Amino acid sequence: MTRWFEDITIDEVFDLGSHIFTAEEIIRFGQLYDPQYFHTAPELAPQSEFGGLVASGWHTVCIGHRKMVDALFAEEERLRGLGEEPGVSGPSPGVNEMVFKAPVRPGDTVNYTLSVSAKRPSNSLPGWGLLFNHLEATNQNGELVYRAELVGFSKLRDFKPSLGLRLALWARTVPVLKRLLSR
Repeated sequence: MTRWFEDITIDEVFDLGSHIFTAEEIIRFGQLYDPQYFHTAPELAPQSEFGGLVASGWHTVCIGHRKMVDALFAEEERLRGLGEEPGVSGPSPGVNEMVFKAPVRPGDTVNYTLSVSAKRPSNSLPGWGLLFNHLEATNQNGELVYRAELVGFSKLRDFKPSLGLRLALWARTVPVLKRLLSR
């Protein structure tokens, strides 16, 4: 979220929007990134265990990730429009879980949502917190097609480093001290 760590509410659900998957898009993505016949060959796909052409799971993930990033930028603009300073989002240290529950087929409208299930201050990066996010995607029938638990960093607004930490960070900027500390 593009909010300060302190301002993030647990279990608040953010609607990221929906996407309609077309056969042409599924085939193109499959040809470029996941060239398996059930993503690329509609004439062979009916014989597959999926009963027809289906989107690559990675395609479903990429659309959801794009929607999430777009929502972060929109939240930043919204906060600036209110005269507030948006928080700082950091990188992700990883994905704890990713499951594909049902195939995404041509014509499916998939809706994505994001919620923060937990948060805690980072043990390794002073001034940052960790967010544990659930990204979920459901089709037009309300059926869950994809779910992931993503971890991301969020900057603490009110962080004040201790004198010892400030000295340690400063020491790393002095070349001679940096070489000594690296040994």
